Amino acid sequence: MTSLTNDRVSSPPEKLPDPSPGSRRARNPRAPYVFMLPAVVLFVFSIAVPIMYTAFLSLRTVKVQGLGLGPGSRTEVWAGLSNYGRTLSDGDFLSSVLRVLGYGLVVIPVMLGLALLFALLLDSVRVRARRFSRLVIFMPYAVPAVISSLLWGFLYLPAVSPFTYAADQVGVTLPQPMAPGLVLFAIANIAVWGGVGFNMIVLYTALRSIPSELYEAARIDGCNELQIAWRIKIPVILPSLIMTSVFGMITTLQVFAEPTVLRPLTNNISTSWSPLMMIYRDAFTRNDIYSASATSVVLAVATFVLSFGFLRLVQNRAFAQENR
Repeated sequence: MTSLTNDRVSSPPEKLPDPSPGSRRARNPRAPYVFMLPAVVLFVFSIAVPIMYTAFLSLRTVKVQGLGLGPGSRTEVWAGLSNYGRTLSDGDFLSSVLRVLGYGLVVIPVMLGLALLFALLLDSVRVRARRFSRLVIFMPYAVPAVISSLLWGFLYLPAVSPFTYAADQVGVTLPQPMAPGLVLFAIANIAVWGGVGFNMIVLYTALRSIPSELYEAARIDGCNELQIAWRIKIPVILPSLIMTSVFGMITTLQVFAEPTVLRPLTNNISTSWSPLMMIYRDAFTRNDIYSASATSVVLAVATFVLSFGFLRLVQNRAFAQENR
């Protein structure tokens, strides 16, 4: 009995026979490319082709013969870089760029500062009604930019604004948001109101991914909640802050809906208030798609340079922990 048990234990396990080649499914190395094909086709026809066509149009112009009324009097010819020269020397374009840069200096710090503050408050252990607060802060982001601009536009108008009415009842004169010196801040307020919620969700999600052991160790060492937020939470979510900053820069350079909707309500917003408004004016009002294409390419290049230049500047500090 003992020898039989020893033989059974010491004997090597039986090796299962290999499955026959016919019972094994053949692997198709082209399967990943087949699944990627729809996305590639959509990218080519919805993004790559329009970009290339815009770059092609930016090098063309229309040559008018005579009065330009008869058939064949307007022909498309090669223009080289002349459209770019006109764009870069246009005073309206340079003014719109400076105006948008000032707009971005107001929007990005305020929007990201409020988003970080709300994310830290929601991540605190003492906060109550976390789900309701998160929903209320995020809700303005779900409102389309056109609708939010209309809502704020009526709040800015003295004739229909409840704030102006309440101030008049107590004898207080409020500054007009549509005044020449305040219209930039009025537009920036709409962007901040709508963008804080999205950035808050991004930062809050990054905070929730931090291991709780770090907080427990910091509390054992005597750190309070403010020290934990400053020394642990903010440095850990720095990559998320940088990502939201890049998104904010791109959105700032592409501001269009807010000033366009508010423009009929005031004379202090011109048709070239932002670069995108200038592109829209040239393409659809002046019917000059060639200058509009050149301006679009310049704006796209500027967005690319600023975004990746900012990433290049801060990536060593932001991603130092991940490279360790």
